[in-house]
Amino acid sequence: MVTRRSLLMTAPMLAQSRKPMNVLFLAVDDLNTHVGCYGAPVKTPHIDALAARGVRFDRAYCQYPLCNPSRSSLLSGRRPPLTGITNNNVWFRRRMPDVVTLPQHFRQNGYWTAQSGKIFHGGLDDDKAWVAGGTQLRENAPTKSLAERKPLADRWLALDGEGDDQPDFRNAARAIQMLENRPKDKPFFFAAGFARPHVPFLAPKKYFDMYDPGKIVLPRDFAGMPSGSGPAYRANFDLFIEREATPKLAREAIAGYYAATTFMDAELGKLLAALDRMGLRENTVISFFGDHGFHLGEKGMWSKQTLFEPGTHVPMIVSAPGLTAGKGCGRTVELIDLYPTLADLCGLPAPQGVQGKSVKPLLQNPGAAWDKPAYTYQQRGNVMGASVRTEQYRYTEWNGGKAGAELYDYAADPLEQKNLAGDAKMAGLVGRMKALLAAGAS
Repeated sequence: MVTRRSLLMTAPMLAQSRKPMNVLFLAVDDLNTHVGCYGAPVKTPHIDALAARGVRFDRAYCQYPLCNPSRSSLLSGRRPPLTGITNNNVWFRRRMPDVVTLPQHFRQNGYWTAQSGKIFHGGLDDDKAWVAGGTQLRENAPTKSLAERKPLADRWLALDGEGDDQPDFRNAARAIQMLENRPKDKPFFFAAGFARPHVPFLAPKKYFDMYDPGKIVLPRDFAGMPSGSGPAYRANFDLFIEREATPKLAREAIAGYYAATTFMDAELGKLLAALDRMGLRENTVISFFGDHGFHLGEKGMWSKQTLFEPGTHVPMIVSAPGLTAGKGCGRTVELIDLYPTLADLCGLPAPQGVQGKSVKPLLQNPGAAWDKPAYTYQQRGNVMGASVRTEQYRYTEWNGGKAGAELYDYAADPLEQKNLAGDAKMAGLVGRMKALLAAGAS
C-alpha cells in the first residue's frame, strides 16, 4: 500500500534521478598503457583512483596512431576511412563540413560545453562545439623537416619549482576556475586536455626523483634501432632520430616519460579533487583516455605511428554513477565508442552516422558478451595500412595486402614476433579476419 508519507519521501529521489548527468571528458596526449592501474611501474594515483570508481578497458584501441587523425575520428565518431584525415594539418570540417561532433551534440541538447587544454588537435578546433574555451582556427601549420626536428629530439628535463609554467599546470587551474564559474542552470560537458607525456618530457624534479634510470626495465623486444623493414616499421622521428638508442639512454628516456606521466597525473588529480569539492562527482560521468599509443623502444621504435600493439593500445576508463566500479574489462573497444557511450549514459538522442557502439552494457557487466573488434589505420607514404584487433588476434594489410600482411596471435605471441599471415594452416582465420577488416571501412 502506497502512503502519502512514502510518496513524499520518494519524490525527491525521483527528482534527483531525472537530473541530467554531467560529463567530464579527460584527454591525454601520447599516453600509452604505462599507467599504474594497468600494471605498469608508474605512479599514477589519481588515474588509479578513477579506475577504482569505474571500468578500466584493458583492450582499448585508437583509430589512428597520430594526434589529429585520432581526435578527429573519436570526436566525430567515424573511422579514418570516412574522415579522410591522416595527418596533423587538415581541419576535420574540410572533409566533413556538416558532421556533428561529440561536444557539439551535447551543446545541441542543452549542455554548457567548455574546454581547457588540447581536445581537438592544436588550432584545428571545432567552431560549433564550445560555449566557452575554444581556440582560434589555425590551419596548415608548417611541418618541421627531419633536420629541424633532430636538434629538438631526445629532450627530457627535470624542472625547478612546481611546474607552474607548464601547460598541464595552467590548464588544470583554468579548468577548475571555469567549472566553479559555470552556469548552474544547465548540465555541463567539460573537456580537459593534458599535454604530458608528449615530448619533450618535462616535469618538476620531484617526479624525476621517483624513477631511477638504472632500475628501468627495458621492453623484452627492445632494440637500439628499428628492427624490421617494410611499411610496418618506420624511422624514429621524435626521439633517437637517426641514431641508436643505447640501453643507458633508453632507460633515461623512459624515466623521463614516466616522470612526465606522474606530473600529468598530479595535475589531473587537482581537477578531480575540485569536482569532489563542488559536490559534482555523483552526478558526473567521467571518461579518460590517451589519444594513441606510444613506443618506448619496442622493436627499436619510439613514439607513435605504427600498427603494432604499442602504437595502437590506449588506456580508457569510464566512471558512471550507479554502474560498475573497480573492474577491468577484457572486451575489445575503440575510442570512437566514447561518443555513443556518453550520449547513451546521459539519455541523449542517439548521434547520427557514428560507427562506434555504446559500451554501456560493459559498464553494467564487464564480462558481458561482446563481439565487436577494433580498427586502426596508418598511412605510410602512398601505402595505407589497415588493422583489425579482436581479443586474440590482430590482422593488418598494407595497400590491401599488396605491400604485405600480418597476423599475430596474442595468446601465443604477445610481442608480435611471429607473423602467421603466410601460414597455410591459418588460411581460414586469415579469410575471416579479412572480412572483419573490410567491414570496418563501411
